[in-house]
Amino acid sequence: MKRSRFSEEQITAILKQQESGVATAELCQEHGISSATFYKWKSKFGGLEVSDARRLKALEDENAKLKKLLAE
Repeated sequence: MKRSRFSEEQITAILKQQESGVATAELCQEHGISSATFYKWKSKFGGLEVSDARRLKALEDENAKLKKLLAE
């Protein structure tokens, strides 16, 4: 699986910029992402703080490891 160029901190910062009133198209162009990526992030990380986003990522990684063990 491809690793993201952006960390959870950066993603939440970008989402907070949009919440503060910056246009979505402007943010996407500034950070070099597509609008589809932005809205995917918003659905996944919207409303989360940085610590919550880190916890979500850790749980997803743990879940993937457990699924792999179960498949073996």
